[in-house]
Amino acid sequence: MSGDGRDGTAGWGWFLAWLLVGACAGIGLAAILTVGVAFVVLAAVAAVPLLRRGPRRAVVGALSGLALPLLYLAHLNREGPGEVCHAVTGGQTCTEEYAPVPFLVAGALLLAAGIVIHVLTGRRGRT
Repeated sequence: MSGDGRDGTAGWGWFLAWLLVGACAGIGLAAILTVGVAFVVLAAVAAVPLLRRGPRRAVVGALSGLALPLLYLAHLNREGPGEVCHAVTGGQTCTEEYAPVPFLVAGALLLAAGIVIHVLTGRRGRT
């Protein structure tokens, strides 16, 4: 069962479903010491029906999904690296931020890799 329509667009739906599973797993791994276990379990439970019904090539969407937590970390640290202070009522609050570039580069590479692999395997499957 391929799950693809004639033009291959249905394959992108499966890819996006796997992207969400990958994002959930990535959040779970990043927060493993707090609520992460719940996210990892949720990702595993969501993966079961996708493995049973969807095309196998769409699993690379999970690779792209791992990019979402990294891109979010890049966004959160966008004013870093170093100590960043903001004015609040009654004074200021300061936080230590990391350099956002490593998170951004890793996230962009994972996102692009998953999309490229999905496109290439889709072309190979239609020829």
